[in-house]
Amino acid sequence: MSGEPEAVPGGSERVLAFVALCCRAAVPRPLIAGTLWPESSEHGAHASLRSALARMHHAGRRALEIGPAEVRLARGTTVDLHDARRTAHRILAPADAGRLPGSVLDMVDVLSADLLPGWYDDWALLEAEDWRQLRLHALETLAGRLITARRYAEAVTAAQAAVHADPLRESGQVCLVRAHLAEGNPSEAFHAYVRHARRLHDELGLEPTERLRRLVAGLTRSRHGDGPPGR
Repeated sequence: MSGEPEAVPGGSERVLAFVALCCRAAVPRPLIAGTLWPESSEHGAHASLRSALARMHHAGRRALEIGPAEVRLARGTTVDLHDARRTAHRILAPADAGRLPGSVLDMVDVLSADLLPGWYDDWALLEAEDWRQLRLHALETLAGRLITARRYAEAVTAAQAAVHADPLRESGQVCLVRAHLAEGNPSEAFHAYVRHARRLHDELGLEPTERLRRLVAGLTRSRHGDGPPGR
């Protein structure tokens, strides 16, 4: 949530995060208890929830409306993820395909943040993966639109953010290579391709696809005219 960060006890932090991810919906207590304490008995899970709510610091309690049967975000509480999702959806909306915002770098920053890094609860991992997929598609779409608009430096930045989020994802690498080529930097494009090809081979034993190889087919690896690796 926005504002100055405050320390929240572990169990209370999980409750706050889970409710925040449910947007404005009221979340039934049984759903919270069963999701956050799946290995406990029903009675034990509800006891853990009551304890987590009781131990929540003042700032955390202000962010929630805690009722006897449900918990929801308090009116006026904002969640950074909700704003970030709206940013991603605006980029992906077909109606906005011809428009580019002036604050591209701010958008890239918003779309570069991981969700709940270091959290390994099943519900947190699912939410984090949903956000990762959404932001990757948004970054790649943004990079493509910036290339079309000849805003190459910003296109490279957006593509690099996508590659950083998932170095093995080919669509992000395609965006980065295209941005370097469009800017007139074939050596940068080739080096990006080589780094990807090596990592793909080392980690997965795979080779770049024909689509990516075609992008660098006219480039040479050395003065001897060797073709790009991975074919």
